[in-house]
Amino acid sequence: MRGYRSGDNPARWRGHLAESGLAKRSAIAKVEHHAALPYAELPAFMTALRQREGVAAQALMFTVLTASRTGEVIGAKWSEIDLDGALWVIPAGRMKAGREHRVALAPQAVALLRELPREGDDGFVFIGARAGTGLSNMSMTAVLKRMGRGDITTHGFRSAFRDWAAECTAYPAEVVEMGLAHAISDKTEAAYRRGDLLEKRKRLAADWARYCFSPVAKTVKTGGKVTPIRGWQ
Repeated sequence: MRGYRSGDNPARWRGHLAESGLAKRSAIAKVEHHAALPYAELPAFMTALRQREGVAAQALMFTVLTASRTGEVIGAKWSEIDLDGALWVIPAGRMKAGREHRVALAPQAVALLRELPREGDDGFVFIGARAGTGLSNMSMTAVLKRMGRGDITTHGFRSAFRDWAAECTAYPAEVVEMGLAHAISDKTEAAYRRGDLLEKRKRLAADWARYCFSPVAKTVKTGGKVTPIRGWQ
């Protein structure tokens, strides 16, 4: 403040302009989407990723399998994970919407977690370079760059998951959105929704993981024709 005026900020939104009838900034601002990998290319990407070593590569694979945000994954602690119950409970304080979120873990995600080193039961799941720290928020981006995929973002895998669910499955939109921890836009529906559709999301997570690790289509030339073959990494 330079002393030109005193009192409340006349341009503040909450408690002031919000009641004026003006449109929200989010409703009129240009939306910038995160660069995403087309879901059809995901099995081949996962094949390449599985050949990468290191905690950051494991964290990226876990991020893809759970369709989670970067901050949720790198901040994960073992105290949030129930391996036997195949469940990851992210506390409200670490969620964008400020509400606890339960993540259904596919068998492949559980198997990945069981192979990770530990620094105690309350340590970070994906440990950083220094003891007692987690990965940096750029660690998974660095993996993408080393793979020659600097054209996509870690966050974009959430879009790939959503596109796959819409194009390739019959899961209701609310199940998919709940899996992404998106808030219910309809206030009336949100008021009556008590559950988090976890049982349905377990099946969704399992189907997504199977797709991520599905055989990769390859092609070979035979007698002047291109013949598709299938093969596991």
